[in-house]
Amino acid sequence: MKDSKIWKYAKENNLTIVTKDADFSDLILLNNPPPKVIHIKLGNMKMKVFHNAIDNIWDEVLLINKKYKLVRVYKDKIESIG
Repeated sequence: MKDSKIWKYAKENNLTIVTKDADFSDLILLNNPPPKVIHIKLGNMKMKVFHNAIDNIWDEVLLINKKYKLVRVYKDKIESIG
């Protein structure tokens, strides 16, 4: 599915886009929600390591997502914008 279709669907349904794609981070900086964006920036890793990393921080990410339009998740920090 093209990014524009994903964006439109998420906007129409008041969803949050969870992605590793920087294009959605760029789009949300130029727009207001909905949708919101959670940008996962953990780099390449095995799926088990990825799942463990996300499990450890996901509740915090969801709390931050309630207040901000963009949440960027890094290996060593969580960043929120807007």
